[in-house]
Amino acid sequence: MRLFLLISLTMLAFAGNSVLNRMAVAAGDAGPSSFAALRLVAGAVMLLVLLGLRDGGRLHPITRPGGALALALYVVGFSLAYRWLDAGLGALVLFGVVQLVMFAGALARAEPVPPLRYAGAVVALAGLAVLVWPQGAAAPALPGVALMAAAGLGWGLYSLRGRWVRDPLADTAWNFALAVPAGLLLLALYPDGMNARGAVLAILSGAVTSGLGYALWYRVLPQIAASTAALAQLTVPVIAQAGGAALLAEPLTGRFALAAALVLGGVALGLRAGRKA
Repeated sequence: MRLFLLISLTMLAFAGNSVLNRMAVAAGDAGPSSFAALRLVAGAVMLLVLLGLRDGGRLHPITRPGGALALALYVVGFSLAYRWLDAGLGALVLFGVVQLVMFAGALARAEPVPPLRYAGAVVALAGLAVLVWPQGAAAPALPGVALMAAAGLGWGLYSLRGRWVRDPLADTAWNFALAVPAGLLLLALYPDGMNARGAVLAILSGAVTSGLGYALWYRVLPQIAASTAALAQLTVPVIAQAGGAALLAEPLTGRFALAAALVLGGVALGLRAGRKA
């Protein structure tokens, strides 16, 4: 039960990131580049302060920056992709690629994946497609799809790496710190504006729902299978949509109800397969 609660809290943090991003960028309070850069800086500052308090002010940078590179690929790809893609379609590409990467990682390490877990992932992805596919839209722009696929690759690799992390707080802190230059480079190449409200939302996203949320994710990952971690993340767009209804007065439709039933049913099917195994 405790592990289930930690996973649920992590998915709430991930969904909170999506809601905060929409609150800032969709309302014109921040551009995507500014939001991404400040989000990384805020996450790095929060986590390094916590790490310093824990370790008596001694900070020892990590020597293997693979997690930082994966995080930078995710943040940069995610931010640039939305210059071409609708937010819903972007979520479908992102989480679809994450599923492929994490299931491939599970197979590469000979991790047993019950057949019902594959079936659950397919059902949940179908639900995600129902939820986010833009109605009557033209074919998506190839650059946006490619960038969001790169973001999915980055997040999938970041999550797989987290399954062997011994110190989640330290590793997440230095991942954010080392990824900050990528965020600043993104801002330099694609400068955009930000007002005070956008800055507050970006700092909240970076320090809390990203920084602390990702550290919690790294704490949870060693305790669950890679395929389970992949499947659980498909609930994030559904939670984010519900959060948007609660905080942004976005409507909940019959389409959302059907999508939520498919996603949650698929996740439940995949997790049930794990218990049987």
